[in-house]
Amino acid sequence: MAGYSTTSLIRKLGLTPEMTVLIIEPPINYYELLEMDLSKKKVVNSEKPNLVHAFINSKSILENALTDIESDIKPTTIIWISWYKKSAKISTEITEDVIREIALESIFLDIKVGAVTDV
Repeated sequence: MAGYSTTSLIRKLGLTPEMTVLIIEPPINYYELLEMDLSKKKVVNSEKPNLVHAFINSKSILENALTDIESDIKPTTIIWISWYKKSAKISTEITEDVIREIALESIFLDIKVGAVTDV
């Protein structure tokens, strides 16, 4: 569990067994973090995902990813953007404010925050 919450990552993300997922640039240990192998839940061909989880550390990549995602989702698709915390000391252009600035200019309606890991 990351941060102060005891809620599992699967539950934080809102992932249920019947959902399909699109995972963009996940960390190597993503399935370990989830405590679940989602490889059979990944979208195939032109299938529209129920959940998108993107790991982004560049403003331009975020802009491009959201543009690409926007045309490939359902109105009910859940989208999570993950980025490195400042305390991780890893180079990133992404902060919660950058995500708000870019995402809320588009069709995306709400922002919620949940830790995936301590970094």
